[in-house]
Amino acid sequence: MLYHSTRNKNHIADSAQAVLNGLAPDGGLYVPAVLPEVDVAACLQESTMDMAARIIGAMLPDVPDMPELVRRAYTGKFQTQELTPTVDTGKFTVLELFRGPTSAFKDVALCMLPQLLTRAKTVKGMQEDILILTATSGDTGKAALAGFQDVDGVKICVFYPDGGVSKVQRAQMVTQEGSNVAVCAVTGNFDDAQTGVKNIFAAGVEGRLPDGNRCRLSTANSINIGRLAPQITYYFKAYADLLKRGQIAMGDEVNFSVPTGNFGDILAGYLAKKLGLPVGRLICASNANNVLTDFIRTGTYDRRRPLHKTISPSMDILVSSNLERLLYLMSGDTELVAELMGKLNTQGSYTVPEELKNAIGEEFWAGCCDDAGAGETIRKVWQEQNYLCDTHTATGWAVAEQYVAESGDTRPMVVLSTASPYKFPAAVLSALEETTQTDEFRQMERLEQLTGVPIPENLRGLEQKKERHTGVIEKDEMLRYVMEI
Repeated sequence: MLYHSTRNKNHIADSAQAVLNGLAPDGGLYVPAVLPEVDVAACLQESTMDMAARIIGAMLPDVPDMPELVRRAYTGKFQTQELTPTVDTGKFTVLELFRGPTSAFKDVALCMLPQLLTRAKTVKGMQEDILILTATSGDTGKAALAGFQDVDGVKICVFYPDGGVSKVQRAQMVTQEGSNVAVCAVTGNFDDAQTGVKNIFAAGVEGRLPDGNRCRLSTANSINIGRLAPQITYYFKAYADLLKRGQIAMGDEVNFSVPTGNFGDILAGYLAKKLGLPVGRLICASNANNVLTDFIRTGTYDRRRPLHKTISPSMDILVSSNLERLLYLMSGDTELVAELMGKLNTQGSYTVPEELKNAIGEEFWAGCCDDAGAGETIRKVWQEQNYLCDTHTATGWAVAEQYVAESGDTRPMVVLSTASPYKFPAAVLSALEETTQTDEFRQMERLEQLTGVPIPENLRGLEQKKERHTGVIEKDEMLRYVMEI
């Protein structure tokens, strides 16, 4: 199955090579030349593992033995064999994506990506090591580090914005063990770190390394199609759960509200719809960094604004890389995408043609919720639904409520829950009107006492682990850092 760049159809790779490359050579993102066919009805009757193997195998058919890879990726790592359970709260259905080894939605993809990369490497007869370069706004980093720890033939380097992640998220990363991992903070924000990673790819590092240190660069961010494809599965899983509970009949459309930063999670929902899943409206939920809300409503993407540090740091992003894939998938025009991305890089903004703006508006609705609104939502959902959610999930819930109130849409609503509330205990405790004067680890204990919701085992005792990665560099030192490690 062929993939090509969003910016040039002549940059072609099969699905295995696209996973290995991460980025296309012109800086574009890989998209399928033609979307595969999936037997949706059969898929919805399968176990989660079989469902994942069918969907990922359809998207990446040049990576063989997908059922085996799926079982290696997930067996014994999640709290339940369902991987991503759903909870009927009485109002909305919550799709819990945080039941994996690092308590974040990224686990679904980043447990799978090492299996995809190593098998693709074998298929392509690659002898060099792979160096994974990743920027994180909080959750991708730990999930990628855990997934790639001590994987033979692969090294990983994670950059995160200094002071731009929660203390729990930072502790998860800087205590990471493994002989093949490196973690470093970058002075600046997530967009600085993400741009730095892209610049390293553009700099041709592979050809500048000393003899004996040959490697190939790839990425664990959702710009890699191997990261994105596994995320499609949980939209099918949520729909199947609603079917089994009798809340919908086959063919009924379901809406999904997605806390959104880099646009990968919600793009997976759009791909699920393109594969035939009866998805209604995709609701793009932003925090105070509402660049995506403005874009979907106006057709103008403008990153020339201050980046706000919020209580939902994984969404503190102004350059949403995966939006590039949507622009191509909805226009089919690589020249247009290349032009728009050029304007974003040089001018900081672009405006899509009216026809494309309207097409996006038919599929997506967008809203935003500030910190005060997220805190109020956490408190209200706990008091009224007896459900404890984190700050990102609260944003998705609040914007889902905005959508229903404005549209009157009565179709079932699924809110994607992207992280455990224990990754952001200060904000959650504050929302519940509890004191937050102690450190975050004592706050986790207090939150457990208050709610009875258990602390995830991977977070319990985190503060006792040794910090192994404490470096902080300027954003213009990232290339040098990679060359040195």
